[in-house]
Amino acid sequence: MRTKKGEYYAGDYDVAVIGAGHAGCEAALAAARLGKKTLIFSISLEAIANMPCNPHIGGSSKGHLVREIDALGGEMGKNIDKTMIQVKMLNTSKGPAVHSLRAQADRKKYQAEMKHTLEKQENLEVKQAEIVDIELEDGHVSAIKTDLGAIYKVKTVIVATGTYLKGKIFIGEYSKESGPDGVAAANKLSDCLKKLGINLVRFKTGTPARINRRSIDFSKMEVQKGDKDVEAFSFEDEPKNFEQVDCYLTYTNEKTHEIIRKNLDRSPLFSGQIEGTGPRYCPSIEDKVVRFSDKPRHQAFVEPVGLDTEEMYIQGMSSSLPEDVQIALYHTIPGLEHAEFTRPAYAIEYDCIEPSNLKLSLEYKGIDGLFMAGQINGTSGYEEAACQGLIAGINASRKIDNKEPLILDRSQAYIGVLIDDIVTKGTNEPYRMMTSRAEYRLLLRQDNADLRLTPIGHEIGLISDERYKKFEDKRENIKKEIERLKKLVVKPEEKVNNLLKEAGTSILTNGTKMSELLKRTELTYDMLEEIDPDRPKLTRQEKEEVEIQIKYEGYIKLQEAQVEKFKKLETKLLPEDLDYETLKGISLEARQKLNKFKPRSIGQASRISGVSPADVSVLLVYMQQRNKKGENK
Repeated sequence: MRTKKGEYYAGDYDVAVIGAGHAGCEAALAAARLGKKTLIFSISLEAIANMPCNPHIGGSSKGHLVREIDALGGEMGKNIDKTMIQVKMLNTSKGPAVHSLRAQADRKKYQAEMKHTLEKQENLEVKQAEIVDIELEDGHVSAIKTDLGAIYKVKTVIVATGTYLKGKIFIGEYSKESGPDGVAAANKLSDCLKKLGINLVRFKTGTPARINRRSIDFSKMEVQKGDKDVEAFSFEDEPKNFEQVDCYLTYTNEKTHEIIRKNLDRSPLFSGQIEGTGPRYCPSIEDKVVRFSDKPRHQAFVEPVGLDTEEMYIQGMSSSLPEDVQIALYHTIPGLEHAEFTRPAYAIEYDCIEPSNLKLSLEYKGIDGLFMAGQINGTSGYEEAACQGLIAGINASRKIDNKEPLILDRSQAYIGVLIDDIVTKGTNEPYRMMTSRAEYRLLLRQDNADLRLTPIGHEIGLISDERYKKFEDKRENIKKEIERLKKLVVKPEEKVNNLLKEAGTSILTNGTKMSELLKRTELTYDMLEEIDPDRPKLTRQEKEEVEIQIKYEGYIKLQEAQVEKFKKLETKLLPEDLDYETLKGISLEARQKLNKFKPRSIGQASRISGVSPADVSVLLVYMQQRNKKGENK
């Protein structure tokens, strides 16, 4: 291969991953584990799997994503299990559909563990370099070039640049080109992407100040402890007991808000310096004070960054105000009156793409072999990034092998909901996963992610035969126990009725199935052990699954019926080359939107804004006529 002066040929590879954040790590590991010769690049190796915002994994809906990543054979769940310093199950007062595991991580250990995992992975090379060019041949990616002139011939490229792409930091009137935590921004790749015909937009996010622990008065705050019964994220990991650190809760007040209001003219968010759109569901403190002016206070969670540092993270207090204003407003908060800043809060603006230009495989439309994952796709959050990276890594590998891409639909996984949302609807602000976005969330629980997805992970090649055998045993144990409980008749004996009385539920007058008893809200699987001496020995996960499947059987069946209807439209695939302008009876807006998005199926077409039920009916008629013509040939 010919090279220009200052350039050199550096080798042939299957997959190149640009960026080593949470998306890049999952993408590279997946591709390498699927046998592809893979490269991953980071501007700084110290930034691999960095947590520039809150060092925690999971949380509401995000815990679901982590479990799904693990069930498919990804790494995030295993990595947080190794490095967690506090863990809690959220939303336990509500139904199982919204239970979500959340763990505070030791930030440096999380980074170090993931970096070491990459370094040890067979078929994977880790490089520190800035990628400045992506070359095409006949519309297909063919090579990438580093700022030092190294040229790598590649078959596929995954762009996972996070917030580094033309990153710009804002602290009051001060601004500079930078990625998170002072790491250099990726400034040249944006121009390359534009040259390839990719339209870029500006989004922004922010992070709060870090405070030295010694300067905090925790006695003025509410203690937030972890759970006594620790759960692991990975289905392969056993729960471990460890000494958990405490987190704390305090609040802003009118003095805090007054300082913010008086200095809004110095905020780049309100002065117009920041052009990018910020996240609706994670606003800065100044944005909260303006948007929710009726609220007398806002929460501020004080959380440790790690075990070997005195830095504390102040969740809920992200800001782009000048440093002197930040110090003044933090000092009005109970417990932070003498807070010593180690790092000020800042906003960061960055380039990303319009995700509606992606296929559901996360391949960019019109550029063969170019995949995108993470915040470059307009999403926010470590977990949202990681799941996209996993899918992009899988699909880049499958493309090389001429296999159909892995596309999870909305009834299979939160991952499917996320990707369908951003690709089908696009996003005009950083997209955050929420349980309310999943219409089949009772089926998409975090506890059953392995039952839903581990067979897929095994078929793809990311779940080992050994792990799959353990999974099959678990699945069989759950099935057998549910069948046993549905057959087992409990008689109205004194011991039984005494137990029911103590539990505050009605006694038996006739024999009833044990499964019917378990459906009562007052009773749990463990409580019934006293009157069920012959029950098999199950793991905690197996018990939980048995109980949920029985208690919510009626609701689950209703959702499964809804999914059946949904699947009928999802399996009606539309031709990729269909020109919707030729279809009569479809509205002008629908024709334009359908030609732009090029939906994969009628189901996906029905979720595009501007496509009405009447338009969907026309598409169904068209497909029927097309199929008849095909049959008559």
